[in-house]
Amino acid sequence: MKIKFLLFVLSLFTICAEALLAQKAYHLKSPNGTIDVSINITDKIYYTVNYNQDVLLKNNYLAMEVNNEVLGNQPKLVSAKTSAINTVIKPYVALRYSTVTNKCNSLLLTFKGDYSVEFRAFDDGIAYRFITKKKDSIEVKNEQVALQFPEDYILHLQQPGSFKTAYEENYSAIHSKDWKTEDKMSTLPVLIDTQKPYKILISESDLSDYPCLFLKGTGQNGVSSVFPKAPLEFGEDGDRSLKITKEASYIAKTTGTRTFPWRYFVITADDKQLLETTMALRLASPSVLKDPSWVKPGQASWEWWNGATPYGPDVNFISGFNLQTYKYYIDFASNYGINYIIMDEGWAKSTLDPYTPNPDVDVHELIRYGKEKNVGIVLWLTWLTVHNHMDLFQKFKEWGVKGVKIDFMDRSDQWMVNFYETVAKEAARNELFVDFHGAFKPAGLEYKYPNVLSYEGVRGMEQMEGTIPDNSLYLPFMRNVAGPMDYTPGAMISMQPELYRAERPNAASIGTRAYQLALFVVFESGIQMLADNPTLYYRNPDCTEFITSVPTTWDETKGLVAKAGEIAVVAKRKENKWFIGGIANGKEKERNVQFNLDFLDKSRTYKMTYFEDGINADHQAMDYRTKTIPVKAGDTIKVKMARNGGYAAVIQ
Repeated sequence: MKIKFLLFVLSLFTICAEALLAQKAYHLKSPNGTIDVSINITDKIYYTVNYNQDVLLKNNYLAMEVNNEVLGNQPKLVSAKTSAINTVIKPYVALRYSTVTNKCNSLLLTFKGDYSVEFRAFDDGIAYRFITKKKDSIEVKNEQVALQFPEDYILHLQQPGSFKTAYEENYSAIHSKDWKTEDKMSTLPVLIDTQKPYKILISESDLSDYPCLFLKGTGQNGVSSVFPKAPLEFGEDGDRSLKITKEASYIAKTTGTRTFPWRYFVITADDKQLLETTMALRLASPSVLKDPSWVKPGQASWEWWNGATPYGPDVNFISGFNLQTYKYYIDFASNYGINYIIMDEGWAKSTLDPYTPNPDVDVHELIRYGKEKNVGIVLWLTWLTVHNHMDLFQKFKEWGVKGVKIDFMDRSDQWMVNFYETVAKEAARNELFVDFHGAFKPAGLEYKYPNVLSYEGVRGMEQMEGTIPDNSLYLPFMRNVAGPMDYTPGAMISMQPELYRAERPNAASIGTRAYQLALFVVFESGIQMLADNPTLYYRNPDCTEFITSVPTTWDETKGLVAKAGEIAVVAKRKENKWFIGGIANGKEKERNVQFNLDFLDKSRTYKMTYFEDGINADHQAMDYRTKTIPVKAGDTIKVKMARNGGYAAVIQ
């Protein structure tokens, strides 16, 4: 009797399970219930995303072409498993928070054909990824990331002319209905303005052994994915690159049992949330370094932007890329507690040979001198030289080098993505940190290997008059959401755009002096450059003291005022000090904003030293004022910023 009863219960359970699977419709909600993902499994795997019952993305679908089958076409569901995740992450390089709560709900859908799709719903967005359990290696011919917009959206994006890109194009804005298939594609991240309170940022994390994702318009108010093919053969292309002479028919050849990159969507009802989100971290692989304590984030004095030309009564030598000049930079760094100096192109006798220093520079003497002054040396290299001499990491460790700046990759196919990870691994093995230039955007490698301190992948200040606040005001809401960004701020010669007349060695930036100071608080990078001439920093001691007091890692971040592309004011805490940075574009002649200091400890008293735009900053961009005042929790601070202006403060 018991056996019959058990069989009856089992059959009933099977019928219920089959009935549940036959529904093929699932809802996954964020922990706070504001975001809902509706998943429908019919001829494809479709999903719709709602925020407070507003439909933001409708009938999107996903698929992956592997070998001779398309995962996600006519899918046969085997099981659906929900779970809740609630963990704490403590990133070693804490760009926004030293402690991050990773809280979300998960739905794992497993299908016939040895593959699964996992969805996660967070309070600030959603993500999904493919998982395969196939024998041997597989060839991924394509992956379909297909999004459909229910209304006409405005898309903010970078549009390169080809897959050969360093992600340094200006941002453009296009209407989703107008993005045609023949138009240029876009890099990630993409920021979607729904023209309602909501914005959606699209990017990827946990990228490994797989190419970067690009997006293109469908011509039907939607977007679809496109990927660079895997390169098979290369030809010579100068001293710092290779040209691809043969491509595969697939985008990746990889192991058959693996997880694939997360496609994530940060969804906000307030632009301030984009300044605070940690989505990329929460989806990245955890650190593989058992003891990363040797990794030291910090600031660096950099000679390239200012032409290595200090001058003045204390410079009694011919300045340039030579031993005495670099010692001057080391002395400057030591005087202000700056951790590193960057030695850019010219330190080696040849860009092709990383082992023979330029005799005019004498790297070995500079490493010795830097150690004496507590300043580390970082060496620039082309990626091609690194690829041809992977043993250089061991040699640099023997020399006493602290880090490497690797340049001109300008690609993001599977081969190059793997190169990044190989570099990170070999550098970590030899206790060297890495700063990638000529790079694609971050996608989680910096958390798996915390010695990856930054990436360029941004239209940074090296573009001189080509770097305008109208473009840079998107960076806190887009590029820095993806990860650390080596923008190289710190100009002491500031100009408004219509007055710009400058070139190296007298390099200048567009935006006010207060804007430049604020960049050190607003922009995030594990290695933050001081791009200008030590001579100018010595002549502006109040600004230099502020800049060099700004941390590169943080315990807490709070968005105070935010409108993507126009204004960003953020407060960041390191231990018991708060720093505030505010930047504005050139849309309005001046901006009057206010914010509350309710984040301060009510039991303490504070003093705030601030830098603000001077009365003439709208045409003489170097005009600024500085003042120290007492403040307390709950005070309201009123700020006036000039066009292309800024505001910077420290509260202690």
